[in-house]
Amino acid sequence: MSVPLFVSERSKPKITTQRLSVGCLIYEQMDQMDLTGPFEVLSRMPDTSILIIGKEIAPVRDVQGFRLSPDARIAEAELFDVLVVPGGYRQQALMRDQEVPALIREHERKEKLVFSVCTGVLLCGAAGGLV
Repeated sequence: MSVPLFVSERSKPKITTQRLSVGCLIYEQMDQMDLTGPFEVLSRMPDTSILIIGKEIAPVRDVQGFRLSPDARIAEAELFDVLVVPGGYRQQALMRDQEVPALIREHERKEKLVFSVCTGVLLCGAAGGLV
């Protein structure tokens, strides 16, 4: 008994070697583990660049006082392939902010990946991204 062989007529997906750009949002009273966990995983991927962004170019302190420094201001950053939105206690204040929800909305509008951790999902919800 022979088994028929089926060959697809579709073309195979094109493999690209474009760099993956990742933007990681930081803010006062965030939980640094929500940033550094994804950072460790994503930074080990080949051809990936990571930029830490904040509202200002100034160090911020996480909920335990750990100091983190952004590489660029949100206003200066371009769209990323992946936007990481960590959680933390101050996310509630950022939900009423204009700049952070606009950043998230723009990434979603352009069909970029938004990766939220813990209460960072509340920021995405405030931006309208959970509908």
